[in-house]
Amino acid sequence: MQSISKILLAGMLLISCSACASNNDSSPAENAPGSDAPAESNPENAPEEYTMTDFYEIETRLGTMVVGLYDQTPQHRDNFRKLVEDGFYDGTSFHRVIAGFMAQGGDPNSRDDDPMNDGQGGPGYTIEAEFREGLFHRKGALAAARQGDQVNPERRSSGSQFYIVHGEPVPPAMLDQLEAQVKAQNPDFSISDEAREAYASEGGTPFLDTQYTVFGQVVEGLDVLDAIATSPTGRSSGEQVHPALQDQPVERIEMTIRPRPDYTAAD
Repeated sequence: MQSISKILLAGMLLISCSACASNNDSSPAENAPGSDAPAESNPENAPEEYTMTDFYEIETRLGTMVVGLYDQTPQHRDNFRKLVEDGFYDGTSFHRVIAGFMAQGGDPNSRDDDPMNDGQGGPGYTIEAEFREGLFHRKGALAAARQGDQVNPERRSSGSQFYIVHGEPVPPAMLDQLEAQVKAQNPDFSISDEAREAYASEGGTPFLDTQYTVFGQVVEGLDVLDAIATSPTGRSSGEQVHPALQDQPVERIEMTIRPRPDYTAAD
């Protein structure tokens, strides 16, 4: 397994959107329409204190996943809802996938014929970070991409680009090492028992916690996530491609996202 420092470097480089914001940094969340979602639901893999009322299906050629959005991250929830209602994501693709790490998508540039601009697009605004204790990067976590700290010290989220954590089981010793490294900068930081158990059994990317906003979770279709994240890329297949395209799927993975107002998560 790679060291934390190497994985962290990969994460910062590959869950960024180099031009995902414009001069307009406002979010349309406060103007988003109301939800027709059912009563509050708490799926088995969601923390007890967090609820989901908005569910969406992400359909791809490899199958369909269902994601639930946390009510406790309302700006990200309402923004995603509005983009889906506007059809913003339809025809976009998962433009970067890394097995054992994540699958990233939501860039409108991924619709065109220029693969070199994938990862640089967005709706023209960013969203205020909504870090929540208890929402962490377990397998299947839905989180927002963003620009790096150098140009984005507030860690505001991309207006549209997101990633879904694939991850790998994390040994306790690595979690201890990571916790110690973060504590050196933030003495109040700790990895909860719940997170430790999830990272050890399900897998995830704990080095991204407190760095990127987690605002949802795959509640159905983790096998589809596996298929997307392990799709052949230039890097995994050994094909000679431009360095910027090493983690782009060899065969396009297009998505369509639709609301599921009738969805009831398993208890």
